[in-house]
Amino acid sequence: MQEEPKVWYACYGSNLLKERFSCYIGGGRPANAKRVYPGCSNKTLPEKSKGITINGDLYFAKSSKTWSGGGAGFIKSDFNKNIKTLGRMYLITQQQFIDLVQQEIKFEGDFDIDLQRVIKNRSLDMKNNSWYGKIIYLGEDENCPIFTFTNEDYLKDEINSPHEFYLKIIIDGLKETYQMSDAEIETYLKNKEGIKGFSIETKLPRLIQGLI
Repeated sequence: MQEEPKVWYACYGSNLLKERFSCYIGGGRPANAKRVYPGCSNKTLPEKSKGITINGDLYFAKSSKTWSGGGAGFIKSDFNKNIKTLGRMYLITQQQFIDLVQQEIKFEGDFDIDLQRVIKNRSLDMKNNSWYGKIIYLGEDENCPIFTFTNEDYLKDEINSPHEFYLKIIIDGLKETYQMSDAEIETYLKNKEGIKGFSIETKLPRLIQGLI
């Protein structure tokens, strides 16, 4: 029996934390979230994970019911080699990635993605009015393609600060993935759109220190 092709799923938001990402694979409700995820048809956990730098600016926008009305994380799709968003990528099966996208966009019914088309064109706009309707090909690692997703547009008119619960998961994910110091995490996050100039900016040091 031929082994199913593997792909890397690259994330930059709350899925930086392995425990939170596992809800997309195995199903369940992340801590402090208001949504239960069905999980993938194949609930085998990722074979491995590693850090990845993504050349698209991280920002926070929209109002997520899952995270008590706070902004969700997105990246700008106009990549710039000088932009360094810290991500994490998980080695999963091709079908797990498709199942993951289906959960993220909350699509009911039969669903598929032509990943070869994504590779050929470097990206694919699914045009389904979902928050994460743009699949982006980031290259290869260990002979497996790397994919991420974001909004088809830069949501400059919907910038919204993330809820403390959501931001704390990102903070914990950065610590887990990169073993960053508190000062390094604050420097990384404090100027992001959706944080800078919002009340969450003043809470950032205490969130990072685990005092909130």
